[in-house]
Amino acid sequence: MTEDNGGADGVDDEPDRSPSAGRMGKAAEYLVAASCMLASRGELNVSTSLVDDEGVDLVFNRRDSSATLAVQVKARMSDSKRVRSETFVAFVRAQTFRRRPNLDMLFIAVDVDRGAIMTAWLVPSQVYAAGAGRPTSRDRYRFYASMKPDARDRWVDYRLAPSELAPRILARLAELNTV
Repeated sequence: MTEDNGGADGVDDEPDRSPSAGRMGKAAEYLVAASCMLASRGELNVSTSLVDDEGVDLVFNRRDSSATLAVQVKARMSDSKRVRSETFVAFVRAQTFRRRPNLDMLFIAVDVDRGAIMTAWLVPSQVYAAGAGRPTSRDRYRFYASMKPDARDRWVDYRLAPSELAPRILARLAELNTV
């Protein structure tokens, strides 16, 4: 896989995108869904869309609750050059990005050898919109964060260890349930 390939939405950061990037992105989405369901002991339910033209990959809800959290997943693999250097870069298409209270952006680095999440950032779309700046010349918003434990970039407050992801999603759903 070339550097930073594997965006789950089919948009790449490099012109020579790997033919398996779409598969890897979809696998990363299912990895997130399964790990969150397991880590919450079945408290979280997850749905996927048949068509991903609105930038929503997963929809979470808590069992016996009506609140939902839509999530757009941007995955990068451990064998990419940037992830190996402990940085994470992803792009979100302005065309499909619509900030709203119940949409979060989930950026994840995936260890391909273990089939596990290494690091994640769960960023509410309204926060992401405020911090991402203006779209690039290719009409995409850029996300850049450090994976280094002592880093203090603008997204550090949203960085999560794999074990923190399901509890954070449950907390976001609780916030939405009170609105």
